[in-house]
Amino acid sequence: MAGSSTRQQIQLQIQQEKYKQLSKKYVPRPRYFYNVFKAFMVGGFICMLGQGIQNLYIAFFGFTEKTAGNPTVATLIFISVLLTGLGVYDRIGQWAGAGSAVPVTGFANSVASAALEHRSEGYVLGVGGNMFKLAGSVIVFGVVAAFLAALLKTLIQLFLGGVS
Repeated sequence: MAGSSTRQQIQLQIQQEKYKQLSKKYVPRPRYFYNVFKAFMVGGFICMLGQGIQNLYIAFFGFTEKTAGNPTVATLIFISVLLTGLGVYDRIGQWAGAGSAVPVTGFANSVASAALEHRSEGYVLGVGGNMFKLAGSVIVFGVVAAFLAALLKTLIQLFLGGVS
């Protein structure tokens, strides 16, 4: 009886190996260079759009290069949240992959999509409670990193005698 069981296991392993070999023929090869190209183009387009918005704020609203950053970021966040609400940003993300995760727009998309996903649970417990589930870790680590950087800068200034 034990010999029969061992034979069945060996035959099963042989069949599994044949299946693996056969299935390799039909599995499409990943197109790495094409995917990287798409991500680069979409990420670059988002950055180019941000630069264009900043240039508009400088040219038409009298902002300086330093002061145009905040309204530019706010505009990119607004566009990202609007496109997320319309379902367009998800399609861009599916096509472009990591290229759509450019920090400002990707972060706004993650917050807005979590809020939209849980809106049926109500505004307080659904939207408010679940909106920062994904983005919360980014906020926490960003705050901690900023605190540590400021602490390190302060300690260096203290030890070097006020050199900035």
